[in-house]
Amino acid sequence: MNWIDLFEEIYWSLSANKVRSFLTILGIVIGIGSVIAMVAIGQGAKDNIQASIQSVGSNLIIITPGAQRGVGSQISSGRGSAQTLTQADADAIKSSVAFIQSIAPELSRRYQVTSRGKNTNTQIIGTVPEYPDVRKVEVTDGSFITSKHLSSNDKVAVIGPQARDDLFGIDAMAVGQSIRINNIEFKIIGVTKAKGGSGFSNPDSNIFIPITTAQRYLAGDTYVSTISVEAQDQESMAAVQQDITNLLLQRHKISNPQAPDFSVLNQADIVASASSITNTFTILLASIAGISLLVGGIGIMNMMLTTVTERTREIGLRKAIGADRKDISSQFLLEAITLTFSGGVFGIILGWILSLVVAKFAGINTQISLSSVLLAFGVSALIGVIFGYYPASRAAKLNPIDALRYE
Repeated sequence: MNWIDLFEEIYWSLSANKVRSFLTILGIVIGIGSVIAMVAIGQGAKDNIQASIQSVGSNLIIITPGAQRGVGSQISSGRGSAQTLTQADADAIKSSVAFIQSIAPELSRRYQVTSRGKNTNTQIIGTVPEYPDVRKVEVTDGSFITSKHLSSNDKVAVIGPQARDDLFGIDAMAVGQSIRINNIEFKIIGVTKAKGGSGFSNPDSNIFIPITTAQRYLAGDTYVSTISVEAQDQESMAAVQQDITNLLLQRHKISNPQAPDFSVLNQADIVASASSITNTFTILLASIAGISLLVGGIGIMNMMLTTVTERTREIGLRKAIGADRKDISSQFLLEAITLTFSGGVFGIILGWILSLVVAKFAGINTQISLSSVLLAFGVSALIGVIFGYYPASRAAKLNPIDALRYE
């Protein structure tokens, strides 16, 4: 049997049971589409996180308090709540470490903020005038905190656009108005430019006040929650990071460099950690969606076994007139591969549509990669081979005499 005859036979065979063929293909379509959509969502989330990290500043080194969990760990067990870094540490880094462009210590904590009958719970960041340079924050209305505000412990605030909308209304004039943070009144002197974000990590909801004011009136102590350091260039980042580590170990009187009470991370470390998390998340989503592929493959096997049973007399007749095992097995195997390949094509289209729908209505950026499309084709063909082999082999092994007698 030549290839043209073989494909004609496959076409007529699948067309004879259109509904059954459609339902079988549908399982593969849903499986492939789900996998592509989940991978696209995961890849989009990864790119968003990386872009968000890069947007907070260039050549950035972040120092956070808290004892590390173990050697090489990038996560602090007391991060955010430990009080192992002080304003004096930030001053020492600024005066002693070379190749530093800017340094911005900060004291951040969530507080309830009220204004004219409205309220919100958001992140209050006590910081210094260098903060906008280090963390790439722009002020669109008014001005940022100055050295005078620090020296005078002034109760002034610079708010993000989301905090402004929550407290005064959308695009309201906020500069010159007052808010109360932890029942202490602050005057707004500026509004920052929107960066975008959502949930607890939305930088547009942040409110900035002088760090001296935060330490005196809110925290009652001189500790800081984060020290952000901007190196002069990428080439000097490793040296700056090591010098900061050595200095803080000496200041904190820690003899074991493997057990510091702080963490010093650069952007590459943060991006690597975030990428690792999103990759795991993507694999988990794709694995869950991949279960439907397994179900679709079982459906194909079930259909092919049913087809073999229904066409037993046909198989016996073809063997009687000269068809060998290879011809029979090739026909049934190619039928299974045709079903899965067709499902793969429509599954890719479905995955692309699902990705667009998620991006439009859920606000999550998605990204379909060439590797996921190629993987979909490969998986669909593999499923056809794996789940089509047994029915094809069973058909090829039928005894022609018994097959002709089959009722």
